[in-house]
Amino acid sequence: MKRFHVHIAVDDLEKNIRFYSALFQAEPSVQKDDYAKWMLDDPRINFAISARGNRLGLNHLGLQVDSGEELEQVNQGLSAAALPVTAQKQAACCYARSDKYWTVDPQGIAWEAFHTLSDIPTFGKDTAIQIKSASSCCQPAE
Repeated sequence: MKRFHVHIAVDDLEKNIRFYSALFQAEPSVQKDDYAKWMLDDPRINFAISARGNRLGLNHLGLQVDSGEELEQVNQGLSAAALPVTAQKQAACCYARSDKYWTVDPQGIAWEAFHTLSDIPTFGKDTAIQIKSASSCCQPAE
């Protein structure tokens, strides 16, 4: 089953945690010094915020899946959109290790399809993914 994913870069993590906790009527399921994530079932969303020096606002959108097979199905859909897709296996990002596919929609918004494999203790230093006109949470600042 798929879960919609939104990642927003924020300037004040605590202020935003208070806001989104009130909005979602739930505390984050993951909270770190630079990151918070809500895994909600109503609506079914993985909503993440981070204060990592990125440009403020929408960082990227995505679909989280429950299996490698589902990830490959989503990748087929991304590939059918006739836009460049970049694979990233065993990526360490956002306190998780995941297999991912990245693309950019016609508006320049980065999209991530991913299957989380495990939690990790650090935000992660992912390999930079080169996708035209997009910056993902795991790319180094330019």
